Amino acid sequence: MKSSILSVGTELLFGQITNTNTTYLSQQLNLLGIDVLSHHTVGDNSNRLFHMIEQTFKDCDLIITTGGLGPTQDDLTKEIACEVLEDELIPHPPSMEKLENYFKKLNRPMTENNWKQAYFPSRATVFPNDVGTAPGFALEKDGKTIICLPGPPREMKYLFENEVKPYLEKMTENVIYYRMLRLFGIGESMLETELLDLIDKQTDPTLATYAKEGECSVRIASKRSTTEEAKAAVDEMIEMVNERVGEYVYSYDDEELYQVVGRKLMERNISISSAESCTGGLFAQTLTQLPGISSVFDRALVTYSNRAKIEELNVNPETLEQYGAVSENTAIEMAEGLKQVTGSQLCISVTGIAGPDGATADKPVGLVYICAILHDQKICKKSLMRSVNRSWNRNYAMLLMLDMINRLLDNKKII
Repeated sequence: MKSSILSVGTELLFGQITNTNTTYLSQQLNLLGIDVLSHHTVGDNSNRLFHMIEQTFKDCDLIITTGGLGPTQDDLTKEIACEVLEDELIPHPPSMEKLENYFKKLNRPMTENNWKQAYFPSRATVFPNDVGTAPGFALEKDGKTIICLPGPPREMKYLFENEVKPYLEKMTENVIYYRMLRLFGIGESMLETELLDLIDKQTDPTLATYAKEGECSVRIASKRSTTEEAKAAVDEMIEMVNERVGEYVYSYDDEELYQVVGRKLMERNISISSAESCTGGLFAQTLTQLPGISSVFDRALVTYSNRAKIEELNVNPETLEQYGAVSENTAIEMAEGLKQVTGSQLCISVTGIAGPDGATADKPVGLVYICAILHDQKICKKSLMRSVNRSWNRNYAMLLMLDMINRLLDNKKII
């Protein structure tokens, strides 16, 4: 089955709203084995919307629309879908009753235009909306299907999960199963080179590599008649990928690095504290996004100045004088001082030059030292980042810290 996603709303064309619906729907349709051929966005204009639906149906069997199901005059999706597939709008008593009860419960008067949300094509399958006032619906004619969903993401996702997905599962013969591997420490070009033979020979499962800021991903997908068959094919391919780049894989389930590290710390009940210089607290800010991390995260010290390093972490002034703030010696003393102050089982420090200023001939922008102490193990690593800009440098240094911790926790080689 070939499909297209059509987003309706002038506010989308103006860039006033970020269109997250399209990403979500594409992912879900792929999981159902439905090919997505195109994404379209059209404003609240009846003529353009009519021609877009009509034109898209020339290539697709299925169109999913979002937006334009509200009570106002510029909400046109239902009317135009009805026109293209040659049907007429009629009252839908269950929706009328639900709408009336909704406003009674809120103790608010219902304006006349709200009744518009309870009218549907006569042949439509109506999808009740329990988290909003605008139901969705599906309408079919001559092998073509249009599914119209409300624009607010919360309502759209609710209807897709509870109504649309079961509806579509009855129409599809195949399923797609995929896994997203996340990697750190290898560039996209090197990753592709390592997997090139697998990529060149791919039929099913398929491999696709993606680059993210400082990271890479590999999507492995299989389209089979059953989930079990697809999963077996994907698992077999994962084994082959692991043989080539397994040392760089930190997640097989599309998790962020901080989520993987935080979960391991909590599962193993390992307390952690951090001392940050060039990252300015970014490591702590990132890790503390994870719910429940307070059970192991003790504290974060942002020791940006030399004075702070001396007063908060007991870094020797002579070390700073002789080697400088950005040095292996300083990073080690920062971590050791943090250990003395906090007693945390895992202490990690970072110091570096985020730029664009502060570099010298022997200490360029992008230079960073990270030291971690876990129990009686002490590791200090020097890295020279490729220095895209200050923000990138700080973020990549934070990722280096997380990667070091992840490898320490799993007794892997620090790279």
